[in-house]
Amino acid sequence: MKYIHYEKIDSTQKEAWREYEKGTKEILITASIQSDGIGKQGRKWYTETDDNIAFSLLLTPNVNVDKLKDLTIRVAEIIKEIFKLYDCYLEIKKPNDLMIKNKKVGGILVQTKLEKEKVKALIIGVGINTSQKEFNKEIKDIATSIINEYNIKIDNSDFIKKFYKMFIKELKERNIL
Repeated sequence: MKYIHYEKIDSTQKEAWREYEKGTKEILITASIQSDGIGKQGRKWYTETDDNIAFSLLLTPNVNVDKLKDLTIRVAEIIKEIFKLYDCYLEIKKPNDLMIKNKKVGGILVQTKLEKEKVKALIIGVGINTSQKEFNKEIKDIATSIINEYNIKIDNSDFIKKFYKMFIKELKERNIL
């Protein structure tokens, strides 16, 4: 698996699409800071400090789109399982929000490129506020972080490795990879 880390980038999701357009088949892209991260329905995802989780995973499975049924929820469940290892407990607000005490701590963006019913590209984007202590006025009442709620420092790199391992296992079990 190809891996690239950026200190600052517009969006890991946008970069994954650029990589796909260049012919890349698989890549994991992480970033310390995103200046123009994207969320569901084109909303902005803020990654303002260099200590939060921001990554996108590009895969080219070439499977029927039906195999991806409930994939966003499964991604959320995997993330929730990993945080339990740190004694952090998240709730899933369907379809793609990760919550603590009714505040958003993270989000998932699943995008695909289809040809007829075949999935030619699958990009999973994940953003999680692990260490951000302050939020801008637009979101301060609706957003939170792991550090604010649990006073725990997450090893973001370790988290991403755990996610990758569990997610690939899930895809193999579904015969997607």
